[in-house]
Amino acid sequence: MGRNDLCWCGSGKKWKKCHFPNVGAGQTTPSALSPEELKKHYLKKYDILIKTKEQIEGIRQACVLTSNILDAICAEAKAGVTTLHLDEVSQRLHGAANAIPACLNYGQPPFPKTLCTSLNEVICHGIPNETVLKDGDILNIDVSSILNGYIGDCSRMVTIGKISPEKQLVVDVAYECLMRSIAILKPGIPVSAIGDVIEAYANSKGCSVVHQFVAHGVGVRFHEGPQVPHCRNKNSIVIVPGMIFTIEPMINAGVSEAVIDIHDGWVARTRDGKPSAQWEHTLLITDTGHEILTPWKRL
Repeated sequence: MGRNDLCWCGSGKKWKKCHFPNVGAGQTTPSALSPEELKKHYLKKYDILIKTKEQIEGIRQACVLTSNILDAICAEAKAGVTTLHLDEVSQRLHGAANAIPACLNYGQPPFPKTLCTSLNEVICHGIPNETVLKDGDILNIDVSSILNGYIGDCSRMVTIGKISPEKQLVVDVAYECLMRSIAILKPGIPVSAIGDVIEAYANSKGCSVVHQFVAHGVGVRFHEGPQVPHCRNKNSIVIVPGMIFTIEPMINAGVSEAVIDIHDGWVARTRDGKPSAQWEHTLLITDTGHEILTPWKRL
């Protein structure tokens, strides 16, 4: 969208006269900039890479592959199966697609597996091991894949057999938080609007939102700007076309605090041992709204 195009909001005004990001008191982005200047400003000030058409297409392909791998792994998650088996499936599927698991050896200490498997009270960054899935478990499977240099990132919940009402509630609320926040995405809104929607809905259902982890830009690097909090916040960065980021709310049945495992430095659990759930999509901001790049569907 160029500055002289009609604004996405339907006002009939030019973008530059309506929702084009302006600098002023409390504003975060400059007015009177060309699209190319705006890209440079966002990258320099916020580490936000506004993607080119070529990059968007590459990221779209990576996201489709990531989503397909996620679906295939979720189909393997059944009672009697270990989470280590799911990692083995991930290794095989990535290899068959000539893709690279983005989380393998990522960070410090290096993450040791090709996906995250977060079980019951584990909020995120669960490490696959010999734990056997059993009736009543809930499991988040988080897959990130690199294809031709571009990255896709998504996750889903899997329920094993008959689960408790408390677990069903947190699984359902987490999904609804994701979809409600996606529904508002369009150019011109602040990043903070995402967290407003998520926390309001989660709290209305008696659940809490984890504050210690955020969503993020993705596509060219695994973690780019912007950071996207899932709770109420004051991030006034204006969303513009060409941004690609995840939304991945972590919702707890009890208190919001996470405790990091001191032994592996990765696994985050709820402080009170209550269950947690998370769903994740990668999103593209378009001229008129948004596109979900990771096409998994909730079963």
